[in-house]
Amino acid sequence: MRFDDNTKFIKWQSRHIRHGNLRFFLRYNGGVPWIYLSPHYDDIALSCGGLVWEQTTSSMKVSIWTVCAGKPPAGEFSPFAQELHTRWDVGQSASAQRRIEDKNSCRRLGARSRYLSIPDCIYRRHPQTGEFMYASEAALNGPLHPGDTKVIHTLQEVLKRSLHPDVVLVCPLGLGTHVDHQLTRLAVERLGRTLWYYADFPYVLHRKALVDQMEQDGWVSQVFPISQEGLVAWQDSISAHGSQISTFWDSDFTMRQAVAEYLHWYDGIRLWRIPAS
Repeated sequence: MRFDDNTKFIKWQSRHIRHGNLRFFLRYNGGVPWIYLSPHYDDIALSCGGLVWEQTTSSMKVSIWTVCAGKPPAGEFSPFAQELHTRWDVGQSASAQRRIEDKNSCRRLGARSRYLSIPDCIYRRHPQTGEFMYASEAALNGPLHPGDTKVIHTLQEVLKRSLHPDVVLVCPLGLGTHVDHQLTRLAVERLGRTLWYYADFPYVLHRKALVDQMEQDGWVSQVFPISQEGLVAWQDSISAHGSQISTFWDSDFTMRQAVAEYLHWYDGIRLWRIPAS
């Protein structure tokens, strides 16, 4: 069954999920693979971990494609990157350590993983000047650097070649304005495909006004219920990214509390679609 623009199927799935029959919906849709685009190793675990677990335990084919998983270029790191490595307690092998964490996280969720070759923004240099394009927290959460134009095009072409037409594709809304989230969304939207969008957690906690505006603008949303077992798997999948916990929380326990509270916002995980024009 082709998923894109299948209006009858969308109405059908909404009816069954609304009536709490998530398992039936997931089993029915089990033949349609889902691909989640994760700007960094931990973004799908953070934002969609519970849903991924519910899907894989219902025999659905789910893959997580990490966009910024490439090896850092040769040479010294910027002082900002070194500062982050110290915070993460990973030394100079941050990318390798984070990939190990992600494999453990994906294993907990039952999802397949794929790693693209774009380096994290903290390692990217301007193609002409060689200067680091994102060498501060402000740059990290600001506009995309013009020097990333080729990177966006490259990502677009990789996705165009790699994605089968009959998959459900899920990408970040980019609510936290992190440049790698912006880059991912921009490149995938250029493909002209029907997309689901996920709210970037925990950034969404501070962007509720933007979410409310989306609803007023007619965005279509769907809440996917998450079981208690799904919540635990979600929390565990984030915990597997141990180097990143301190970025948002002071402890693993605090993280687990925050995820449980976020789950109760919608009584599930909400995905969005752009309104039909």
